Order: sequence, then C-alpha cells, then structure tokens
Amino acid sequence: MTSLLLQITTTPVDTTAVAAAGGEAAETSVSLFDLAINGGWAMYPLALLSLAALYIFFERYLTLKKAAKNPEGFNDRIKSMVLAGDINGAKMLCAQANTPVSRMISKGVSRIGSPLKNIETSIENVGKIEISRLERNLSALATIAGAAPMLGFLGTVTGMIGAFIAIAQAEGSVSPKLLSSGIYEAMVTTATGLIIGLPAYVGYNYLVSKIDSIVHSMEYSSIEFLDLLQEPQL
Repeated sequence: MTSLLLQITTTPVDTTAVAAAGGEAAETSVSLFDLAINGGWAMYPLALLSLAALYIFFERYLTLKKAAKNPEGFNDRIKSMVLAGDINGAKMLCAQANTPVSRMISKGVSRIGSPLKNIETSIENVGKIEISRLERNLSALATIAGAAPMLGFLGTVTGMIGAFIAIAQAEGSVSPKLLSSGIYEAMVTTATGLIIGLPAYVGYNYLVSKIDSIVHSMEYSSIEFLDLLQEPQL
C-alpha cells in the first residue's frame, strides 16, 4: 500500500498537454462578431431588415400609445356640450384631444343639423382614414417577420453550396476542420433570420392587438354619439 501511494504522488503531470488543451479551447471559441462577419452576403440584408423592424415597431408603438390616450371623461363632456348647444366648445375639445376618436367626433359635431344618415356616413369615412393611419407600415413589419427566416435559410443554402464546392476542389483528403467551418458559417444566417423574424412576428401581433383596442374605442364612441343625436331632447 505504501509503495502504491508513493507511485501515485510521484506521477508527473503533463503540463504541456494541459496547456495545449487550453490553447485549443481558446482557439475554438468564436465571438458573435466573428460569426456575423463569416455569415456571408445574407448578413447584410438581414442587418437592414433588423433595423427596419426596430424602427417600425417603436414608431408604431409610440403612435398607438398616443392615439389611445383620450382625455378623461371625453365622451361625457362632449355629450354635455352638445346637449347645451355649445357646438364650438365641443369642436375645441376635440381639437385639443387630437386623437382618432376625437377627430371622428369632431366630424360628427360639425355635421349636426344634417340628416342622421349623412352624419353617420361622415363619421364612418373619418374612421376608415384613421384606421388606415394606425395600420401604416404594419404590412412591412409582417413582411420582415416572414422574409427574415427565409432569407437566412437562403444564405445557409448558398453557404453550404460554397462549402461543398471547396471540399470538391480540395486535393487529397478533406480535413474535418474545413467541412465543419463551412457548415457553421452557413448556419449562422438561419439563426440570424430566426432571431430577427420571431421578435418581428411577436411585435406585429402586439401592435395589431393595440389597434383592435383603439378601433373598439372608436366604434363605441361613434355609436354613443349617434345615440346622443337621436335622444328626444334634441
């Protein structure tokens, strides 16, 4: 037993092998920047798509956030002004609010005295214009959500073709390093396309839900205003 312990304690450690293993581990680590550079031509349009998606999302988010903020008690104040015959005051209140709902009601207020059908048609026309403004550039965001993964996959296919061409042109045996490097560089574009496409898809659906909420508020306010015009005291 004593001789066995002496053999264990006197066994030398091959520090050279450990250092070499550490050096190989350091060499195999690749930064995200290096992956982006090695991703090929598809990384450039993907970068543009990512910037466009970010711009569209935040621009629409701020616009919808502003559009959803109606003054507190806006409908009740409009009702009281109309019932009191203060048409100019109602118009001023709508102009100060400056939201899709207020612009619809402002058009209805300006048409008071006309047949109810004409007022309803005017409000509907303004509502269609406001909805079109709310949905601006959303189709582009939806396109980015679908096109980014497809563009990334296209970059992977072209990258794999280039890798196999390099393998075919290599003389003698093909090194595993040549094969693996070509494959991982090609797969970078697919991963990048998914990283761009998935958040763009989620962001698109989030904005659509915000628009639906605003449209519901517009419909409710317009119906309430038309009901007000049909009350007996008017």
